[in-house]
Amino acid sequence: MQLSPTAHTDTFARGHLPPAELWPHLEFTTEALNYPDRLNAAGEILDATIAAYGPDRPAIRTDTGEMWTYGELQRRADQVAQVLTEDFALQPGNRVLLRSPNNPWAVASWFGILKAGGIAVTTMAALRVRDLSPVIAKTRPSIALVDHRYADDVRTIRDTEAPDLQIVTFGADSGQDLTIRCSAKSGAFDNVATAADDVALFGPTSGSTGTPKITTHFHRDLLSIDNTAGRTLLRLRPDDVVASTAPLAFTFGLGMLVVFPLRAGACMFLTEGAAPARLADLVEEHGVTVLATAPTAFRQILKAGKIGRLSGLRVGVSAGEHIPRPVWERIEHAIGLRVIDGMGSTEMLHIFISAAGDDIRPGATGKPLPGFRATILDPDGNELPPGVEGKLAVIGPVGCRYLDDHRQAGYVVNGWNVTGDTFYRDADGYFYYCARTDDMIVSSGYNIGAPEVEATINTHDDVLESAVVAKPDPDRGTIVCAFVVLKDGIPADSAKARQIQDHVKQTLAPYKYPREIRFVTSLPYNPSGKIQRHVLRAAAAEDEADVASVSLEHQR
Repeated sequence: MQLSPTAHTDTFARGHLPPAELWPHLEFTTEALNYPDRLNAAGEILDATIAAYGPDRPAIRTDTGEMWTYGELQRRADQVAQVLTEDFALQPGNRVLLRSPNNPWAVASWFGILKAGGIAVTTMAALRVRDLSPVIAKTRPSIALVDHRYADDVRTIRDTEAPDLQIVTFGADSGQDLTIRCSAKSGAFDNVATAADDVALFGPTSGSTGTPKITTHFHRDLLSIDNTAGRTLLRLRPDDVVASTAPLAFTFGLGMLVVFPLRAGACMFLTEGAAPARLADLVEEHGVTVLATAPTAFRQILKAGKIGRLSGLRVGVSAGEHIPRPVWERIEHAIGLRVIDGMGSTEMLHIFISAAGDDIRPGATGKPLPGFRATILDPDGNELPPGVEGKLAVIGPVGCRYLDDHRQAGYVVNGWNVTGDTFYRDADGYFYYCARTDDMIVSSGYNIGAPEVEATINTHDDVLESAVVAKPDPDRGTIVCAFVVLKDGIPADSAKARQIQDHVKQTLAPYKYPREIRFVTSLPYNPSGKIQRHVLRAAAAEDEADVASVSLEHQR
């Protein structure tokens, strides 16, 4: 595809896009998906909304009682852009790492990066050095905007691997904090006139081998997800208050909390972290009308007897994994809410298959949203008829473009984005989720790579070898279950299991740790030397009461 002239003086992003022959087909089949050549997403999402609705509407509310208006968010975003360009010499196309939980300054920083023509590299606050290091190495940010509580890991990487990285903390309200720097700026800033197809966002995926893939998204892509999922599926209104448990670093959370509500003139509700039962309380206390969270949270709210606290919701969205039909039906029966299920991916930025209201067919994920088309492929890339399981493939206005990564060829097949999920579709065009087609474990909406967890467990001094699989779990969908062979003479007990769990938590993001460890005398291998993971999955699914010592030596 021919790209328009870039506004980036630093052309790193375009220089590391996949070759044209490996791009997916892109289609712009609705009027809303036609864009001008020059487009800054921050201006369209924030500034244009202020022009339409005025600056005094609430834009951000938090569970601590903080409130920013649209005008306050715009002024602080413009101040961030001034700090980046005036104090740190940011050039259009430079990358800026953003590391923070969901809070107002994280939102202002994201907008400031885009306004200044930078590329936002969004990362979760929960990531450790091991998780962050490959992201920084691959994206090469010049500046890092970091919540002051989560700066130590970034400093460690700077001191050991990235000496030119400039770190600016925010939230401390002292010294050279970003908030102090912003207070000295006028708040007058002219957005960089970026091209619609200039890269605005690098979104790291959950790497299955410790090396995450970096997805690249254009300025127009941030509008495309609203012109498809936001405006045709959710249909947000200016009086909506929108909450989501997904981090802003997830493209799903970014869409649900920032892009969709602000383009509609609505208000986002931010919390840095709330257990599901507490989340239900907050929804009721703060008048939340739209909630997006994982099926795990809905299950736990039901279990806690607090589903009635969600009765004020106008829209509920289940994300991260397929919501089981019994959970969906319990919610509808209890409060009349028909939860929207949706299929999306980091590569595609947001949801592309879903249904809402009367179009929902319980048990189905839905149909392709306007602007998208989807099909089911066999292993050879041929389209399959209705009722036959195969690989889900999709084409639309957004698509997979990994940053300088050989795995691009595995995701894009004959122009289709092949997501790695097994689906089938019925004769009416509804798509039904079956399973993942790789070793990625989806737990509470988080993607966890089994090989990465195994490699970390194997660095423990007392471990000989390990294998990690998904185990079905009624609350989380699946959990990480590790089969561990200890070195001779090491006791296999609960204390050792906790040591290994803590070892993983200290190395990887905490959500990746194995919630269950089973000590075994050996792992099952096939004649070619590969671990027979199907044997382990079957053993995990049996849910044996005694997991302290399980032998799979003879299970072939």
